[in-house]
Amino acid sequence: MRQSPAGRAIPVIQLVSAGVLTAVVAFATAFAIVLAGLGAAGASQAEAASGLFVLSAVTGLLSIGFSIRLRIPVMIAWSTPAAVLLIATGTHDGGFPVAVGAFIGAGLLTLIAGVWRPFGRAVAAIPMPLASAMLAGILLDICLAPVRAVAEFPTLALPIVVAWAVTLRFARFYAVPVAVLVTAVMVGISTPMPSAVSVGLPALVPVMPVFSVDAMVGLALPLFIVSVASQAIPGLAVLRANGYEPPVGPLFTASGLAGIATAFFGAHSYALAAITAALAAGPEAHPDPARRWVATVVAGATYVLLGFGAAYAAAFVAQTPPLLIQ
Repeated sequence: MRQSPAGRAIPVIQLVSAGVLTAVVAFATAFAIVLAGLGAAGASQAEAASGLFVLSAVTGLLSIGFSIRLRIPVMIAWSTPAAVLLIATGTHDGGFPVAVGAFIGAGLLTLIAGVWRPFGRAVAAIPMPLASAMLAGILLDICLAPVRAVAEFPTLALPIVVAWAVTLRFARFYAVPVAVLVTAVMVGISTPMPSAVSVGLPALVPVMPVFSVDAMVGLALPLFIVSVASQAIPGLAVLRANGYEPPVGPLFTASGLAGIATAFFGAHSYALAAITAALAAGPEAHPDPARRWVATVVAGATYVLLGFGAAYAAAFVAQTPPLLIQ
C-alpha cells in the first residue's frame, strides 16, 4: 500500500520540529549560564554578547558541516559545564584577557586529544565519577540559587519556579524555555530594558589574550577536563546508544580548532552535545536512523539564527539579578 503525500510529509515535519526543538531547548537552557560565566571571567556586556554570538554561529556551522558530511546526527554545542566552571572560578588576575588565554589553552588541549591518539585515549579513560564529582562541586552553588532567589526576590522568583515546576510535570523538555520566558516577562515588568537594547546585530569584539601559567593550570586544564568528561564523552555515549559510531578524532580536532580560533572573540569552549543530542539522535526525530542527520542540520541552522539575538540576550542578563539567572 502506497503512502499518501500527507503521510510522507509527517516524518519531514518531525525532522524539522525535532531540529528546531533541539536548538531552542539547548539555547534557552544555557545561554544565561554562558553569559554569566563570561561575565564572571571579566567580560564586559559587549564582550559577552560577542562570545555568545560566535559560540552560537560556530556551534551551528559545525553541526551542519559534520551532519552533512557524516550523515549522522552530530550536534556540536558550546560547553555548558565549562561556563559553569567560569561562574565558580570568577575573575583571574589580569581580567578577561587572561581568561581568553585560558580558552585558547583549553582549545589546544582538545586539539591534541583529537590528533594524538594516546592522549585522546587517556582523556577518554578519565573516570566518570571523578568528572561528576568535579562538576557536582561546581554545580552545588548554582543548584541552591533558586532557593536563595525565592528568599531574596520572592515576587520575581516564585512565578519562575512555579512555571518551571508545572511545565516539568507535563512537558519536561519545555520546562527551562518556559522558565526563561517567564523570567523575561517578570524582568521586563520590574525593570524596563534600556533604549540601547534597540541596537541590531551583535558586534564582534576582539580580545587580545594574555597567557598565564596560573590560568593555564587553574582554568584551562579544568575547562578542558569538564568539557570532555562531562559533555563530550556522554555525547559519544548518546550517539552510540542510538546506533551511530562517530569519528572521535575529527570531532575533537574540529572542536579544538574552533575553540582556538574563536577565543579571540570571547568564545570559551566547544564539545559534542550530550543531553540535547538525544532529541535529534533518537526515534523521536525520525523512525529511520539514516535520516536523523537532517534534524541536526535544522538544529544547526536554528542555532545560527538564535545567535543573532546575542546582544538582546546579553542586555536581558545584565538587567536580571544574578540569582535568577543561575
